[in-house]
Amino acid sequence: MNVLVINCGSSSLKYQLIDMTNENALATGLVERIAIEGSKLTQKVEGREKYVLTAPMKSHKEAIAHVIETLLHEEQGVIKSSDEISAVGHRVVHGGEKYSASVIITDEVMKDLEEFSALAPLHNPPNIIGINACQELMPETPMVAVFDTAFHQTMPEKAFLYGLPYDLYKENHIRKYGFHGTSHKYVSQRAAEILGKDAKDLKLVTCHLGNGSSVAAVKGGLSVDTSMGFTPLEGLLMGTRCGDIDPAIIPYLMEVKGYSYDEVNNIMNKKSGVLGISGVSSDFRDIEGAAAAGNERAQLALDVFHYRVKKYIGYFMAALNGVDAVIFTAGLGENAAETREEIIKDMEWFGIELDREKNKVRGQERIISTENSKVKIIIIPTNEEVMIARDTLSLVK
Repeated sequence: MNVLVINCGSSSLKYQLIDMTNENALATGLVERIAIEGSKLTQKVEGREKYVLTAPMKSHKEAIAHVIETLLHEEQGVIKSSDEISAVGHRVVHGGEKYSASVIITDEVMKDLEEFSALAPLHNPPNIIGINACQELMPETPMVAVFDTAFHQTMPEKAFLYGLPYDLYKENHIRKYGFHGTSHKYVSQRAAEILGKDAKDLKLVTCHLGNGSSVAAVKGGLSVDTSMGFTPLEGLLMGTRCGDIDPAIIPYLMEVKGYSYDEVNNIMNKKSGVLGISGVSSDFRDIEGAAAAGNERAQLALDVFHYRVKKYIGYFMAALNGVDAVIFTAGLGENAAETREEIIKDMEWFGIELDREKNKVRGQERIISTENSKVKIIIIPTNEEVMIARDTLSLVK
């Protein structure tokens, strides 16, 4: 059985066709610049040269049509008929409080997704466009929505409520939702396999670190807290997002600097984070290079990021009353040895000891703690696409 995984952005989409008999990706692809001049599809198949198609794609429907054509292509394709696509799994960012698990997409689900767009105005609308496009092109193929927020719906009220009037939660659904749930779920399940234990017996802190970053506390296989909140802006300092700040800064900037709401929102989401502090870039590789060359602001940006992650690990260790393992995943967590070392440094009192030699690795699954470390430190490359495909398969079966 083959599952097509679709992840739609506003002007791009990522896809994978996964053979669920062995969970191998038959093809992986990216479509860029949808509805913009210079639209391009890039597909990778193991053992072949990368295939690039440049063609006008004025809509997501046209882009997905090109995806299907490429998967069926006589030379570049991996299947002979669209009937070999048994189901489509769609990444959807926000499922509100209603969806604590993945669901088969129905008319009712689509109405809910429209409603939740108010909670994720940058993310849910492109997700909906992608679903509609796939339904038009493959009307007989079952579709599944897999929500970024679903894994965190097991958080207790004491973890997800804000100190605002309770009516704002009941009437306007203002609460912590959390994101990157598919990634946190995948690595927490994989950690149990690596440690040879039942997930129900483990307490984990999972660190999804990249341009967008979040930390989660996972107890017994369930999320009990996470760093992102009502939106992905809360929590860690990120590439361009400010993370946790005093909310009084917002009206202060509007009053003193004369900024509009849109200007403040743009500053917090697109001009802050390590970009804002360093003045160099939102790419950690660029910042590390600048810091190595003596740029003090670049080094400061890294120091602040490492410190914030360390604080959240300690915060969640307290919430969990101890931890069995700390997991590093996503682009930065999987590949940046120095980042992992700086975050874990000086945590020996907590029983967390890093083996610096084992830590010298990029993108490989590995335990990198010392033999004497009471808490395991594990690198686990995330695989959100496989997680989406698994949920899709379990529902359409």
